[in-house]
Amino acid sequence: MKALILVDIQNDFCPGGALAVPKGDEVVAIANQLLPLFPLVVATQDWHPANHGSFAANHPGATPFQMSELAGLPQVLWPVHCVQNTHGAAFHAKLDPRAIAKVFPKGIDPAIDSYSGFFDNGWRKSTGLGEFLHEQKVAAVAILGLATDYCVTATARDALRMGLQVTLVTDGCRAVDLQPGDGERAMAELRQAGAQLCTAREIE
Repeated sequence: MKALILVDIQNDFCPGGALAVPKGDEVVAIANQLLPLFPLVVATQDWHPANHGSFAANHPGATPFQMSELAGLPQVLWPVHCVQNTHGAAFHAKLDPRAIAKVFPKGIDPAIDSYSGFFDNGWRKSTGLGEFLHEQKVAAVAILGLATDYCVTATARDALRMGLQVTLVTDGCRAVDLQPGDGERAMAELRQAGAQLCTAREIE
């Protein structure tokens, strides 16, 4: 079976949000276009407690986007975003939720960040997504969402590690690009790791 994974298509990552990805809202139409083509659709959702350690606001003297450390791992300190039960954490209003079979929250543990939809950044705890896809006998996934150079790439890498065939829907992703070109470099790395890259029109 093939599944579509929608990564973090949430208000805070779209224009006007707390951690807006440039043109992030443009992925919504691509997602809606592909929903009918897959027998299984799942979504990941950043779902942070307000005291999350990845927030610059929770580190006195820190500023957003500076590098730090969390749980022994390198960590970008982000603006406060996708706090549980807030408008910013909700899915974009134009994303059609009817086809989404299951939502997998991530970033719940304040002590460690979780870019991937499968595991936290230290691979210490599973979100349950991998187990769910295995139960559904999924062998291949297509992935799109926000943001290319962080949560999308981390999700795709973990899917490859789990032995899934991975297709990255390039026009359904947008990048943060803290450093110019981060998004393009992330896609090149995924291709080298074994992912197929294509546009929504090329999905069959």
